[in-house]
Order: sequence, then structure tokens, then C-alpha cells
Amino acid sequence: MSTKRPKSTTTTSKGKDKKADESSAGSVAGSGHPNDILPLTLTSATQELFGCRCDEDVTGDNPYKILRKEDIVQDMRMRAAVSDFSPMKQLVLDYPEDELLLVYDRDFIYGSSFYLVLTADAKERHLKVIEVALEREPSEVFAAQKTSEPQPWISLGSEQEIEEESVTDSRPRLKYRISRVRREFGAPIFFSDRNAMETKDGFIECTPYQDKNFSLKQMERHTGVQTIPNLKSSSTQTQWTYPRSMCTQYEPREFSEEKKENCLQSEKLKNFVNSVASRFEIAIQQNEIMDVFFDDWKALSEEDSGYGRKADPHLKEYQSFTDLHFSKEKTISNINWHPTINGVIAVAVTERLSFEDRINGSTKLLLNPSLILFWSFSDPINPQLLLECPDDVFSFEFCPSDPNIIVGGCMNGQVVLWDISTHVEQLQGTRTSGGKNIAANTNALRENETPVVRYCAVSGIENGHKAPITDIQWLPGTFEVSRMGVPMENKNGICVQIVTCAPDCCVMFWDIRAPRVLQTMADQRKQKVEEKPLENPHGVPNTFKHLDLTWKPLIRVQHISYCKTRLQLVLSTTFCPQDGELVYTDWKLEKDNDSGRLFSAKPSHRFIIHDGQVNTVRRSPFFKDIILTVGGWTFAIWKEGVTNGPIIQSSCSQKKCTVGYWSQSRPAVLFIGKEDGNIDVWDLLEKTHEPSQTQNITATQITCIKPWIVSSKQHLLAVSDHLGTLHILEIPWTLRSPSSNEKLSMSKYFEKEVDRLVYFEKRREMRAKEKKDYEAEELRKKTYLISHQPVIFIIGTLKL
Repeated sequence: MSTKRPKSTTTTSKGKDKKADESSAGSVAGSGHPNDILPLTLTSATQELFGCRCDEDVTGDNPYKILRKEDIVQDMRMRAAVSDFSPMKQLVLDYPEDELLLVYDRDFIYGSSFYLVLTADAKERHLKVIEVALEREPSEVFAAQKTSEPQPWISLGSEQEIEEESVTDSRPRLKYRISRVRREFGAPIFFSDRNAMETKDGFIECTPYQDKNFSLKQMERHTGVQTIPNLKSSSTQTQWTYPRSMCTQYEPREFSEEKKENCLQSEKLKNFVNSVASRFEIAIQQNEIMDVFFDDWKALSEEDSGYGRKADPHLKEYQSFTDLHFSKEKTISNINWHPTINGVIAVAVTERLSFEDRINGSTKLLLNPSLILFWSFSDPINPQLLLECPDDVFSFEFCPSDPNIIVGGCMNGQVVLWDISTHVEQLQGTRTSGGKNIAANTNALRENETPVVRYCAVSGIENGHKAPITDIQWLPGTFEVSRMGVPMENKNGICVQIVTCAPDCCVMFWDIRAPRVLQTMADQRKQKVEEKPLENPHGVPNTFKHLDLTWKPLIRVQHISYCKTRLQLVLSTTFCPQDGELVYTDWKLEKDNDSGRLFSAKPSHRFIIHDGQVNTVRRSPFFKDIILTVGGWTFAIWKEGVTNGPIIQSSCSQKKCTVGYWSQSRPAVLFIGKEDGNIDVWDLLEKTHEPSQTQNITATQITCIKPWIVSSKQHLLAVSDHLGTLHILEIPWTLRSPSSNEKLSMSKYFEKEVDRLVYFEKRREMRAKEKKDYEAEELRKKTYLISHQPVIFIIGTLKL
């Protein structure tokens, strides 16, 4: 620029104009800041570590933050040159006091977002400004504020650049006027066909044609082709048994002729025959009257009673529930039996809509609230209780220690809590009693509408999952998890923590207890409530009022590569992603040595077994280390601690498997639901290559299965379908009564399958080693032949 720049103004790379600042802020060093401060820039990790995040922990109104000298020295020692305080290490070490003052420079007065006060006098001067400001009256504060005075503008030539870049009109602008006869507005328009060859009213059709002057002919082209041999993989499964001797040889020991003669002539034998002769004759007569070899135990079996009568081994329809109002055009996403009230079952109904249909019909869905229905055997027509949900619930569970508390996971990622303690007497009054109270309960519900229970608390959307919650479980009352993911003993023995999973790659742990600060405030609020009760128009219990819309997860286990659909807990987590993969991981959080942040550990094992989304992960009620997984067209049985793969894997079925569940009375029986409405009953002690029986329950897809033991003589199986109907089936005697030592037999069977996996693994390693040795031997032979190959020289002569 041609204009000379004054010293009091600052310059930029573009040469833009600045106003002259004639005022100065105290003694300023040659670098542009006072000698007793040092500007510095802190990364987001450092800000979070020292609690000085911009516009959150420190703001323009409160820019000061006290830092401990010990923490800064520890940060420089841990992160070395990565630490933001390493350039000023000596200045920090020479500081006389234990606490340093960090100031947030929001307006970048000294060129950085923060500056550190280096002397004790400067620190006192900054803090004294705060004390004076707090002591001054508001009128004095406003009086002390001065209006900034405008400074004279100094031209540096930038106005010429602005004029060169501005757009000006080089000609007068064109003006068009479009008009139409008023009577033609709103008149109907009629379209008709016309001949394009006619040229009247100036219309000429320009049809496309190929111009040979611009046609290109491809003369040469480089292409590549690669061929590979066709590969085919096949497998087979055979039952391996340990080889052992199965036969023996012996010969009878006989008396000599002399001993035989002495025995027959002895008086002892004659006395014995005379004493038992009468009883022997009675026994011979009984053999002729009845069959002494008849098996009484076999006669007691219902399958074959011995008299030509065979029992029916199929599941029998006991009762069914459906509602034309609340479950119309909906599907059942989850079912649960009430833990303490017999004959009461809860079902969650959701809309049968795709994602696009939900978006298009969002307005209609707001008018049709999501519900959880409570059914009772005493009234199969009307639901006994309705739980109101903020969105469709895909999974819910009763609290094991307090069945009146229910937790559910919604489609929008929120976690919901209900308290039904005020309606327990109504549910207990609807228990099954042989059909005597059905008419009375039906008339009572007609007179009074079904009660609707509103949720007590719901988590905030910003603190929950970013995808639908597909599974939710209560942690056992014997232990709880700390914020670091470490299991601890729960001395109270009450379930207070929940774990959820969703396809957003997160597993979250929630605590229903109030924090200590909130608990103190709740006690104070309780005293005020006793003096003046609060208004509660919806009748919602205040059990979890401290969590409503403020509930946050205690732990967030993040796995970026895996989208969870189902989980199973012990002291570690087993969950399944959407692509049919089984992942075994630990929920304990680890600390990064560099940044100090907590992060989730990598999964210890992962297996790709299923050919579709996994919908069931269920532990056996008889073996705590045996897990059932169902997904795609197969199911698999796993054993914890065995990392070679599943110990049992079914073959692919013709229809997809939608759900699975273990039998609650027989260790060898499990139920598998199909998409065509069939249920496969597997008895692993009878068959392992195919189901023992297949029975059709409904004409549509089966969504949930949940067994329930009423008594030793009655076992029920709840089955829900895609059309919103709940079927209650009675399990036959053959599927509910275990055989003698069935648990021991299954344990030995699982051990044998583990030995089979170990044997195959050893054989695979042996075959790989043999192949490697064979290839090395072949390479050695080729090398030997090449090194010992004779060399023949042919020498010719030319005679001149």
C-alpha cells in the first residue's frame, strides 16, 4: 500500500483497515503483552482435564480459574512434550505459591484464548478486581462503564480493492411485462395431441440426429482379464467318541464231580429244599397267572401306558388374548409374566410400520399412544391395566426385588420407569379361580374403564440411546457396578441398577437411586410438602420424581464397530450385533495414559456364526455357563470359556428363526419360534440333527416366547405373533417332566462336545503343520535338483 501505516494500528495479511488504538493497557512488553502474564493455547483435552472448558467452565463474565501447581507439574511429567504447559515449565516451577491463576481471554486481547498469571502480585491484582466488582453497587458499576469513543479512520488503500471487486451495470436492465386476460385465470386447461410436422403458429420440431463429422471410432483399447480357480468349501459333523475296549472274555468256575456229589447228598441241601418247597410252588403258580417281567415304570409313562393308549405330546391351546382397540393393527414386541401374581401377563404392543411409514404417519401416531397391556386369565376380553409409554416399547422387565417397579426401553432411545403399587390389589383380584369370577370382573370393567398408569420418570433424549433400545435387564441384587465398571457387593440386596443396549454401538448402565445432593434437596422438599401438598393431577407416584427428564447413564460402554441387539450379563457382557456376530467383552472402563480419558475395552472374543440378525441371547437356567443364541436360519449353543466356537450348531432351516427360549423344567429341551408361525421343540437327548417335533401355532411370524411354571402338574408357554395375538399353550407331560439324571446327562454331553472341539482344533493344527513341513520338503528337493543339475557345454569349430 502507498499509505504509511501508523505504529499504533495492527496489520493483517490482506491489508484491511483498522482503527487506531491510542490507549494502552499498562506496561506491555515487546511481544504485545505484560511481563507478568503469558498467553497460551489449551487443547480441548487439557481444558477438560483441568475443568476450564471455554464458555462452559469459564465464561466472559467469570474468566478466572485457579490451577494447582502440583496438577500442572504432574501433567508435564505424564505427557511430557505433549503437555500444553511444557513450554513454560521453568516458569511454573519457579512460581512461589501452590496455586496459579488462569484467565480466559475470550476476546483474544493477547493473541490466545488463555493467559497464565506468572507472579503473586499480578494474581492478587486480578482477584482484587473481582472483590471490588462484587462490593460495588449496580449503579456504580454502570457509572464506571464508559462508552467507547470513535477513532479517526485512516485510509490504507482498501477502498480501491473494494471498488475493483464490486459489480456495476454496464447497460440498462431489461424489463419484461407478462399479462393475461382476467377471465382466463382459474379456467380449466385441456391438453390434446397435435401433429409435429405442421408448421402453423410458428412451431417446428427439431429432432435429434447423428452428425458423422463428430463421430469417434475406437481404434484400440486396453483390457485385462484375470482368472482364478473355483473354490468350494464343505464341512461335515460327526460324533466323536474316545476309543476304548468294549468287550471282555471270561469262563465260568465249576465244581469238580466229587464236590457236586457231596453237595447233592448233604443234609443241609435237603433241609433247604423242604423248607422252601411250598413257597416255590406258589411262585410257579403266580408265573402262570401274571407276567412277572411286566415293566411297571413303563406302564406309568403317558407316551405308552402298556394298554395301547398313547399320550398326546403336542402343545395344547390353553387360552388366547387379543384386543380390537388397543392392539389393533399392532404387533407384540415383548411379553413378561408377573413374578408374584399368578395368571397375570404383561405385553408391549408396537406399530407394524416401517421407518418411512412412521415418518409419514407421525401425526397419526401422536394420537395413538403406545401402551403395555396387563392380561389376566380371569378375563380374556378386557385388559386389566394399561401402562402409558412415551414411545413404542421394545423391551421391558419387572424388578426382581420389587415387582411393582417396571422399567422399559423405548424406540426413541429413552428409558422409562413405572410404579404400579397402587393397582396391585386390582391385579390380585383378577387371579384365576376356575372361571367363577369372569362375569363379575367383566361387568366391573364395563362400568369402570381400564385404569391407565402414567410413567413416573423418563430419561432425557439427549442422555439416552440414539437408536431403539432392543434389550433391557436389571442387575442382580447381589452386586452393583461403580462408575469405573467395577462390580461391588450390594449390601442392601435390592436391585437398583439397569443395563440397556441398542444398535447405536452402546451399552449403558443406569442407577435409579438419587445422588447425594439431590437426596438432601429431596428431604428439604419433603418438609415443605408436609406443610403444603403439591398438586398431582395425573396421580403419578413420586417414587422416581428425582430422575424425570434428568436421568443420565452411570456408565457408557462404547463399541464403534458393533451394533448391539441382545445382551446377557454375568461379570462380563455377551452381546450380538445386527450382522449375526457374537461378541464377548468386559464392561470395565480403562484409563488412557496420555489423555486421562476413560474408554471401553476391546472385545476379548468375536464369532461370526449366524447368517442374520441375532434376536435371542439366553442363558440356560440349569447351567450358568451355557448360552443359547438364535439368529438368521440357525441357532447355536455356547459354553463360556470355550473360545473355539459353539459346541452345538444347528443346520440351516427352511424358515427364519425369530426367537428362542430354554425350558424351565428340562435341561435338554428348548423352543425355537419361526417366521411361518411354527414352533420347533428340540430335545437334545433324543435328537441333535433335527427337532423332536414341529407344531404350527399361528399363521404369521412368532415374535416372543416365555414359559411359566404354574405348579408341578401345569406348565404354560406364552407365545405372541406379529398380528398382536397372545397364545397361552399348555406344555405336555413329556416336555415338562425330566428323566432321571437328565441334568447329569446333559453336563456329560456338553463336556463331550467340548472335547470334540478341542480334538478338531488339535487336528487342524497338526494338518497345518504337516502341510507346512511338506511344502518345505518340496522346496528343499527343488533347490537340491537345481544346485546338482549338470552343465553341458557345446563347442563348435569352424575350419577355414
